[in-house]
Amino acid sequence: MRILFADRIDTARIGRLEAAGHECVVKPELTAEELAGHIDDAEVLVVRGTEVQRAVFEASDGLSMVLRAGAGTDSIDCDGASEFGIYVCNVPGRNAAAVAELTIGLLLAVDRQIPAATSDLHEGRWDKARYAGASGLKGRRMAIVGMGAIGIEVARRAAAFGIELSALHRSGRSRSLRAEMKRLDVQVHADWDSLLGDADIVSVHLPATSETIGLVDAEFLARLPDGAILLNTSRGEIVDEAALLRALDERGMRAGLDVFCGEPSGADRHWHSPLASHPRVTGTHHIGASTAQASEDIAEGVVEVLEAFAAGDVVNCVNRAERPLGRCTIVVRHRDQVGVLAGILMALRASGINVLQMRNEILAGPTHHAAVATISVSRQPSPEVQRELAAMEAVHGLRLINAC
Repeated sequence: MRILFADRIDTARIGRLEAAGHECVVKPELTAEELAGHIDDAEVLVVRGTEVQRAVFEASDGLSMVLRAGAGTDSIDCDGASEFGIYVCNVPGRNAAAVAELTIGLLLAVDRQIPAATSDLHEGRWDKARYAGASGLKGRRMAIVGMGAIGIEVARRAAAFGIELSALHRSGRSRSLRAEMKRLDVQVHADWDSLLGDADIVSVHLPATSETIGLVDAEFLARLPDGAILLNTSRGEIVDEAALLRALDERGMRAGLDVFCGEPSGADRHWHSPLASHPRVTGTHHIGASTAQASEDIAEGVVEVLEAFAAGDVVNCVNRAERPLGRCTIVVRHRDQVGVLAGILMALRASGINVLQMRNEILAGPTHHAAVATISVSRQPSPEVQRELAAMEAVHGLRLINAC
């Protein structure tokens, strides 16, 4: 397949893909506006920070996947991709350690005023009294907002400092994540008031979505004690910067921030932000994932996703429906032979039933003559259609899930 990289990737991995027969076109200089004009007949587009707009999908007939070399996909028009039948995939968790390291670095820098102290030393000033009043971290309480791959890495490092950990109750966490939270003695809270009410430190690790943008607003900050520390290494838009500025000025809060609203793009080095320049803010330049180790891990993850896609498997897809879209799912046990699935689909079509999702799996055995098809459909088939399917020569049996 033809792969367009709008981001740099090391030559060894390019060679690995080319050795497998793929054509790799590397154009890291492309801007968001230029992508559509260079998409040509690429089947896969790989990006890191470059925005992928709807125009890219409109310009290509062959594009099947956009792969983000990282976790967040808010720079990709996922709705547009879905409309054109294009997968959007990512490489989650590979930069988690790097972001967690910077998060803890910002926390230490805020508590010990390391940037200001270093600046004074560089300018020939010795002011031990000013910098000898740190609060210390042992026994402090940290609320982690977003207990995913990065959040749990932050928790591991914070626990080593003797920091007490807490998180909001969320359903759907994996068993392994829940076990690790238990091992680290993360206290789970039922609501925001109990989570934030006694938090000395809040660390935010969330993607930018319609639900999270502006989450850290005046109401959120009002729940925190005076003097609390806010850490944000996720997305600037999650924080209401005007509300945070007021909290810094009026309530003695401090912040360690790697991300800001309106960050400059490209090579523009001239930028001013009232929040970034505030004396109670310790900041970095959106570099959370920017370590050599993280870049290597992400590049390896990119290749793994591409190899899986070439083999017919789509992994880490973010725009696939989380649940079957149909009102009913038909599970058909059948012989693995030519024409069986075609016959099933034709019977459904004849009765006006639309197939929305389907998976067919071959069962292990000496002859591999059996398979199971799981078919999500737009509505429940009538008893007559069910009998027609069950009576097919190669069908062993069927059952309905979520039948009305």
